[in-house]
This record gives sequence, C-alpha cells and structure tokens, in this order.
Amino acid sequence: MTAVSSPVPLTSLSSGAGCGCKLAAADLLPIVMRLPAATDPRLLVGTPTGDDAAVFRLTDDLALVQTIDFFTSLVDDPYDFGRIAAANALSDVYAMGGRPITAMNVVAFPLEQLGGEVLGAILRGGLDVVTAAGASVVGGHSIKDDEPKYGLAVTGTIDPRAIVTNAGGRAGDVLVLTKPLGVGAIVTAAKRGAAGPELVRAAVDVMVELNAAASEAALRAGVRAMTDVTGFGLLGHLHNVARESGLAAELDAGAVPAIDGVEALLADAGAVSGGSARNAEWAATFSTVAGGVAPWRARLITDATTSGGLLAAVDAEAAATIPGGTVVGRLVEGAPGTITVR
Repeated sequence: MTAVSSPVPLTSLSSGAGCGCKLAAADLLPIVMRLPAATDPRLLVGTPTGDDAAVFRLTDDLALVQTIDFFTSLVDDPYDFGRIAAANALSDVYAMGGRPITAMNVVAFPLEQLGGEVLGAILRGGLDVVTAAGASVVGGHSIKDDEPKYGLAVTGTIDPRAIVTNAGGRAGDVLVLTKPLGVGAIVTAAKRGAAGPELVRAAVDVMVELNAAASEAALRAGVRAMTDVTGFGLLGHLHNVARESGLAAELDAGAVPAIDGVEALLADAGAVSGGSARNAEWAATFSTVAGGVAPWRARLITDATTSGGLLAAVDAEAAATIPGGTVVGRLVEGAPGTITVR
C-alpha cells in the first residue's frame, strides 16, 4: 500500500508506548483478584490464573479462545502501528495453543486532528496481519480520543482437551523463548531521539512477526505451559508460569536473546520506560538477581515488551525442535513463582 504519514508524529500523542502503557501488575492484580470469579462450568480458563486468554467450552471437542488487547502507538508509521497491534492481540490465542478465526477492531482516535487517511492506514495494517493469520476482521467499535489507541478483540478455537495454560509446567522443564527482547528499550529510545531508523525497523520486524509457527512447533514438542512475553517483561510473565505451575524458576540472563544494538541502549537507564521501571520494582518482590549479572541484562529481562515471543515450558529433549527458540532457563522445585536470575 502507499505509505501514509501522520501530520503529527503518533508517538508524540502517546503517554505510554505499546504494552508499556499497561497498568502496573502490582497495582492491577489485587483489584482484579477481589472481583467474584465466574462459576459457569463451561468456562475452562478464566481470570484467576492470569492466563493470556479465556477459554469457553461449546462442545466436547470445541471451545472458544477469547482475548482483547489495545494500546497507544509506539511507532510513528500508522500502518506499522496497526500491524504491531494486530500481531500482539493474536499472540494471546497462539499462547493458549488456539487458532484465531475472527477479530474486531478497537479504536480510540482524534479523527479531526489526524484525518481519515491515518486511521485507514492503521486499520489496513491490522487487517493485513489478521488476514495473514487466516482470520477475518468482522467489525469493531470506535470512540473519539485525543490519544490514538488501537487493538483487537480476537476469537479463536481450540479442542478443550488440548488447551495450553500457564499452569502445566513440571520441574525440570526447560524454558524456550522464541523472539529476542529489547523492543521496549528501542521504542523508548526512539521517542527520546536516541535510536535511529534502522534500530526501529529491527524492532518493528520482531513485533509484526506472528507467533503462529512458534505455537505450532511448541505444540508438536509437547509443550506443558506457555505464555507470550509482553508488557510485564520476561520476569513478570515467567513469574506467572512458575506460580501457577506451583514451581520456582531459574533464568540464565546471559542466554536471553536481545536485538542487536539493545545492549548499548540499556547500558544505563536512559532507554528504560516507565512501564519497564514498574516491572523491575514488581520483579524485585519475587526474583533474586545474582551479582554477576550485567546491569544491561537485568534491565533487558524486565523490559516492557510489545508483541514479544512465546515462552514455552517443554521437556529438555524437545526444546531443539522449536525453530528459532532459545533455552533461557528451567522450572525447578521451590517456592511457587520465585525466580533466581544467574
């Protein structure tokens, strides 16, 4: 499609950046946990376990996987914004082992300020990614808002007997990460004028990559627990897997893949977003970082990621069958949800 530029940089209108604009987990989780839990027996996966999506059984061999995700723009290109937001929303279905079938647009937009062409480019980006995933955009909802926001409500399908949650990990399982980290640092640095277009393009390429193939490979490998790495950072999402699996985790910080150029950005706190800082504060309540871990790597593993890869707990012998995956740690016996970073 013909490139469309916004009359005002989209990131200049964003108070946060992508999944980095999430409410802090330490603040949100206590509020959500106080709400009454759904009791319908057809609800196979709901909010209490902190999984990526809900799963609702329709028949003995068919269930719906449902999720919603939207955020502020983390790039200035409207088409890329749409593609990133769509890939990010679809990822929650893949993390459960499901297949997306429909998506509905969620839009908050200052139409008078930015114009219809910019919104059209955002929606086209989302449509192209949903179509590439083999799903259909079937409608949506929009409101007027001075801060542009976009995302999708996605519905997928799954066999109820084949659901992958974050609670099935076993002691000894290795942890496989399927995308490099660092997009949060890159978009934060770019917003502050400290990251060039090549580095931003590298981040975009990571974010628009669908997790479909990684999910399929993990399923073939007999994955026991899985999540995607997004706004709460690697440590935050690993914490959920370990806690719900009733286990502790060990993370090899030196093995965690990073986008080329991120090490320099994270040499100090200049590229640490507010969301990443909140992640680090929360992670300090359940993780211990060894003194030998490089400071930039300690920042990397709490980086507020958008449309990150899958984190899969699999048998050690099966890890090599996940193309592009990197073993970054393992689940071990110990206090549920605690993480030792070495």
